[in-house]
Amino acid sequence: MAKNEENETSPDEWREILASFQYPDDVKGAPRRQRAGAKRAHRAQVRRDTAEWVREQRRREPLRPVGAALILALILALGLGARWIWPGLLGDGPATKVTATTPTPTQTADDKPNSPEPQPSSAEPSTSPTGAVDLTKPERVAEEAIRIYYTRNPPVDRTHKTVVERAAPYMADSLALNLMGNSDPAWDRLVSRGGVSTVRTVKVTPAGTDLPGDTPVRVWRTTTATIDVKGYETYSETATLHVELMLTGEDEWRITRILGL
Repeated sequence: MAKNEENETSPDEWREILASFQYPDDVKGAPRRQRAGAKRAHRAQVRRDTAEWVREQRRREPLRPVGAALILALILALGLGARWIWPGLLGDGPATKVTATTPTPTQTADDKPNSPEPQPSSAEPSTSPTGAVDLTKPERVAEEAIRIYYTRNPPVDRTHKTVVERAAPYMADSLALNLMGNSDPAWDRLVSRGGVSTVRTVKVTPAGTDLPGDTPVRVWRTTTATIDVKGYETYSETATLHVELMLTGEDEWRITRILGL
């Protein structure tokens, strides 16, 4: 009881506190009957302003170590709880194992997945010699070589070298290498016109008096090929060439020179 009495404020002390309180001029100048109420309202407003100032100061204070530790512990607890309750939520759940299935020996062709069948190319395939190459007659060699050489499909053949390689069995090696190493104006013209050429006919005749005469091992022949071209334009043309054929083996004739390319 003595402690409470020591902490109690006497009436004189209260009067001193109230007397020292600073009031604004409008409160001091109020009528006598309204002065007490104005003073009470002013003191209440001061208390509210003071409490708001204290709260603002506390908000501006930096985070204390104890408070930071509590917040960190709360974050870790939430993370562990989410991992335990929703293991797939954080993206670290057990990975799904995917295994590739391979067909067993007992599977048939009907069990395999459907696959698109290869579509045939719209471009016509180039003619190539089939079966054994007949080199026994120079006229036959000249006809077949020129027919194959002028049958061309640039989208499939790609290069002039491919055309020469198809006709090479009827030519001497030196001639084939020479043709591969040089361009052909007829090939370049066909490519520029987007054309595909086929040979309708090849006529082989003796070379005439302008070229050397025939011998047992060398002959000259004139070949006239009628060529049909389909591309940006459809047209026909004629190619006349003079070819030299030599006997390179027993009953084997091959073209060694071509004039007019």
